[in-house]
Amino acid sequence: MAYAPLPPAANQPPVRINLYSDTQTKPTAAMKEVMMAAEVGDEQHGSDPSVRALCEKSAALLGKEAAVFLPSGTMCNVIAILVHCQKGQEVIAHETSHILTSEGGTHAALAGVQINTLHGPGGTFDGDTLRDAIRLKSRHAPEQSLLSLEQTANIGGGTVWPMSQLSEVIAIAREQNLAVHVDGARLMNAVVASNNSARAYGDLVDSIWIDFTKGLGAPLGAVLAGDADFIDQAWRWKQRLGGAMRQAGLCAAGCIYSLDHHVKRLADDHANARHLAEQIGKLDGVVVDQPQTNLVYFDPSNAGLSAVELVQRVRGEGLLLSVLGGRIRACTHLDVNKAMIDDAVAVISDALAKAS
Repeated sequence: MAYAPLPPAANQPPVRINLYSDTQTKPTAAMKEVMMAAEVGDEQHGSDPSVRALCEKSAALLGKEAAVFLPSGTMCNVIAILVHCQKGQEVIAHETSHILTSEGGTHAALAGVQINTLHGPGGTFDGDTLRDAIRLKSRHAPEQSLLSLEQTANIGGGTVWPMSQLSEVIAIAREQNLAVHVDGARLMNAVVASNNSARAYGDLVDSIWIDFTKGLGAPLGAVLAGDADFIDQAWRWKQRLGGAMRQAGLCAAGCIYSLDHHVKRLADDHANARHLAEQIGKLDGVVVDQPQTNLVYFDPSNAGLSAVELVQRVRGEGLLLSVLGGRIRACTHLDVNKAMIDDAVAVISDALAKAS
């Protein structure tokens, strides 16, 4: 299992520090005010002005002709693969990619594609690894149609693909006539950490999306962007998978607010993640990866507790963490400040001390 489920709420104290995921963020008071004042209409007919504004803003940000508003990032990935691929074709992606580990086998169930997984450090891979995965064209082998990349790489530790490495693998994909898609669940974290623009990433690929429900703090939504024909086909799949969201401007307004007010502050989350990693690294027996963005992965097994055991123990003290890929993941976000980080470290330290 990629994700350990949230602990049951029954007989548990209230959560004081939520480091389970940046999906746990709540809309700020100012965001709620903007949402409640949003102009709305019927998204199905293109008459919701707030949705139109969000799609136009996002497409421009990513350097694309058009965009479509969707309920979730997972739906962005699903629809992108449904548009790019035909049944029986193959998608190339990292072995820890979200499309493989965390989307319920949707791409096999709905698109009828298989995923050829590549190995590499931090959720990335290099050009030689990609070249080795390219199949000779044969009626016996699946046709390779898409390269899917995750920016940042979640299970890889919140790793930011370096622009040079990204450009290298995409150039190889182009040589093989592969379309290129970017899972942008934490794309804006990569933008802030790397000082590259969102458009710099968008210009390299055929489709790309932004999730607004993680570090950007909106309650719902993601935007998938590409050329006009791609988005026209994406809309058809959106219709097949459930249709329009009608007066979705309430949510779109929150997403616009997040782009205007919550991007630069992602640097605070990154700083808090570095501080958390530094303090956890001082605990005896705990092995911690140094974060590039807002995800901190650590392994407490040498300190006397398994990842699952430690997560269960600290939950009793109001601290929420997750287990992902066999390690503990702590995720900083706009609802977590530095004082809460220090408190979390104290709770973890106490739990380990009691286990020794």
